[in-house]
Amino acid sequence: MPRNKLTSREFDTNEILFEEHYIESDTAGIKLYVRNKRRKGHKVFLAEKTIVMVHGATFSSGSLYDVPFNGMSFLDFLAYQGFDVFAVDVRGYGRSSRPAEMLVEPDLNPPHVATDTGVRDFATAVDFVLRFRDLKAVNIFAMSWGGTVAGAYAASNGDKVVKLALLAPQWLSDVPIPIDQGGPLDSYRLVPVHAALNRWLGTAPEYARERLVPEGWFDLWAQYTLAEETSKVDRQLGKLRATNGPIQDIRTYWRAQNPYYQPGGIRSPVLLLHGEWDIDVPLDLAQSYFRRLTGAAYRRWVEIGEATHLALMESNRMQVYSEIASFFAESFEPE
Repeated sequence: MPRNKLTSREFDTNEILFEEHYIESDTAGIKLYVRNKRRKGHKVFLAEKTIVMVHGATFSSGSLYDVPFNGMSFLDFLAYQGFDVFAVDVRGYGRSSRPAEMLVEPDLNPPHVATDTGVRDFATAVDFVLRFRDLKAVNIFAMSWGGTVAGAYAASNGDKVVKLALLAPQWLSDVPIPIDQGGPLDSYRLVPVHAALNRWLGTAPEYARERLVPEGWFDLWAQYTLAEETSKVDRQLGKLRATNGPIQDIRTYWRAQNPYYQPGGIRSPVLLLHGEWDIDVPLDLAQSYFRRLTGAAYRRWVEIGEATHLALMESNRMQVYSEIASFFAESFEPE
């Protein structure tokens, strides 16, 4: 049973402070958007109470982590639990700068914003938070492609990571990965946001589809997601520009049995969460990743029943929220 009992009905939005930061990347002209939420009374900033997040391969941190379902988002929940939470958009996503390659026709350039770039942008965001709060380390959360970004960062920057929580991180696969539809890859792809619902529901058993996403939640999510699309034409058509660098890296690394990084290099405690009905990161793939976390101070697996790859936005979201908050809140004394 999750240990945090807070529900959206008990949540008071007036308790949460929301701040926005645009920080310089390592590339001239590219700024990264970082959102921050914390309780109004949060005055003492500690490493173990600070979280930095990064998103997946298609949708931004705002789209995945900060849509207020029933009046409360994932970031709101964590802030209300006493965490100082930061979420970055990698370049090309959300409210961060769009590279020039994303402002022209997609077939004019090869896949853009690869995982290397994601790791660099995430590192920039973490360093910003460390300076901003005068800290030596932070907690990290990420999902899907963001799990690769955060995992690779943690494996190379162990001194800056208190704990690492991952939801459905990528790993090696000997079968096709659904997000890669095959064929040549342009610089970016156009994602029909409203069409995502059928694909989303289709990953769950038929008997559970009606209750998987509560009424009104998808429309709210689509509204918030499309509001971040900078192309007015695409936005009006209900489409979102998503970079293809992460898709190319599926082919270069994960389908080629060529790990982008070694999970065994991660030294911090690790929480791995997985949804029962996740077809993007199937159970055997997640288990294979978990077994390779041999260097972690300790590791924990949590399987979320009746949940898909998008567990954070579904009817069982509070289980995921609570497990993550409990993991970050528990005491840990490094050797």
